[in-house]
Amino acid sequence: MPVTSTNLIQGPATVYVAPFGTPEPATIATAPAAAWVDVGGTKGGLELNISSEFATLTVDQIVDIIESRRTGREVTTKTTLAEATLQNIAQATANTAPVANVLELDDGLAAFKPAYSAILIDGIAPGGFRRRIIVRKTLSTDAVGVGYKKDDQTVVPVTWKLHWVSTVIKPLKIEDATS
Repeated sequence: MPVTSTNLIQGPATVYVAPFGTPEPATIATAPAAAWVDVGGTKGGLELNISSEFATLTVDQIVDIIESRRTGREVTTKTTLAEATLQNIAQATANTAPVANVLELDDGLAAFKPAYSAILIDGIAPGGFRRRIIVRKTLSTDAVGVGYKKDDQTVVPVTWKLHWVSTVIKPLKIEDATS
């Protein structure tokens, strides 16, 4: 296969979050509606990871693996939010949004069943067009440390983990524009 230079991509992406179930833009050319909130700047890029687990099928008579079956999959989206706003900290900790510039950790029943989000990522696709990634049901599940240092920027690390939606709605969509 020859190298096609226009298939090489590099550059930042814009990350939006919305409550789970928020209507998606009708087309890849459509801007996200107001319910999709831009999280602002990121630091160090964004990474979408798809990790699968497989069980192997073997027989005594053959030394090689005969077949493999997928037994699990984990999809994560990881970035560092450069804007350490209360809204971003709430999003990163799967917490209720702040009210009147005050963020308090959820407790009671709300702490046991955090609200799921959806994330929409607009980045660059081959040809210099838009690539849109939509993770339809996600929850921030990793530890979040927000540091204050004399010689370093305060940031908010976040890892969103994909969750199953339904038998008719796929949990992840990746679409490339062609013009």
